[in-house]
Amino acid sequence: MNNRRQFLQGIAALSSLSLAGCGWRLADVRANPTTSSRSDQLYIYTWTQYSDQQLLQTFTAQTGLKVLVDVYDSNEVMLAKLLAGGGGAYGLIYPSDYMVQKMEEQNLLTEINRDRLIGIDNLFPQFQNPSYDPKNRYSIPFNWGTTGLIYNSETLQEAPEDWEYLWQNQGILNRRMTLLNDVREVMGAVLRMLGYSYNSQDENQIKQAYEKLVALKPAIASFDTDAWQNQMLAGDLTLAMCYSSDAIRVIKENPKLKYVIPRSGSSLWTDTIVIPKSAPNIDGAYGWINFILQPEVAATISQRLNLATPNSAGFEQLPNQIKNNVNLYPPASLLEKCERLTPLGDFEDVYERYWTQLTSS
Repeated sequence: MNNRRQFLQGIAALSSLSLAGCGWRLADVRANPTTSSRSDQLYIYTWTQYSDQQLLQTFTAQTGLKVLVDVYDSNEVMLAKLLAGGGGAYGLIYPSDYMVQKMEEQNLLTEINRDRLIGIDNLFPQFQNPSYDPKNRYSIPFNWGTTGLIYNSETLQEAPEDWEYLWQNQGILNRRMTLLNDVREVMGAVLRMLGYSYNSQDENQIKQAYEKLVALKPAIASFDTDAWQNQMLAGDLTLAMCYSSDAIRVIKENPKLKYVIPRSGSSLWTDTIVIPKSAPNIDGAYGWINFILQPEVAATISQRLNLATPNSAGFEQLPNQIKNNVNLYPPASLLEKCERLTPLGDFEDVYERYWTQLTSS
């Protein structure tokens, strides 16, 4: 579940940034050769392709810390590794919003010491007190986005406006559309279409969504989170359910592809940075967070990758064409209908049961 958007494919040459010249100090983290080997290294556990050598090298040049990156392709894979005791080397992890709640409930996270942060006030107000982590006690937002539909505007004469489009045009889309390989996203989208919450805990509603998906399944080419991108660019697909960050990157390669947030609503997500309780290099972790909080760094990442930054100071440095990109920064009228995924405790087993029936039949 929640195979994530693989979207850090090329960060700007950040080595040209002069952090000291901007008045920023990352933290007192310069390597001390007389201390243990872990003090001169920072291990980060993050999403697949969610790192870049230029970014890592810039940080190393400023702090003397060598950054090593391990990757995962789902929140659940990451959590399972931590619970199995395999995450002791990591100083930082990049969970999604709902996973922050799960990790905090399982006592896996270090509470953030705000006195050690530089630039936290640069965040937009809604990211300084998010519902999934009030007052950012355990996480720092990195970027945010939505879930929606990408489609070929040349092939489809009528643009999709809502999830129901998939059922209404099942013949046209037959075997030329994909849905995410994500139970909560897919079931949530259908629940929204039916007028229910993305986070419904009513089994009758879950069953209704399941039955709608059973009717659509013969026309679905696959449940896929990543491979659709090349297939869409090759013309093998007409429509795909996807994350906005992936859609925006693909659209840059082929502007005839368009992205839409369904009018009945969708999911709103935030990717974050957390410090696990087992982190061996706390100083290095705060140094990295302060590095990412810099407006110049936030703006560069956003501009190069077309990601929506939660950093208001970084946002102000962006050119108008990015600020006005409604795929990155949707209007409030659409965002009001979007929901964040929330942990559902034992009720998640109900979702998984119906999902297994859907995908295995």
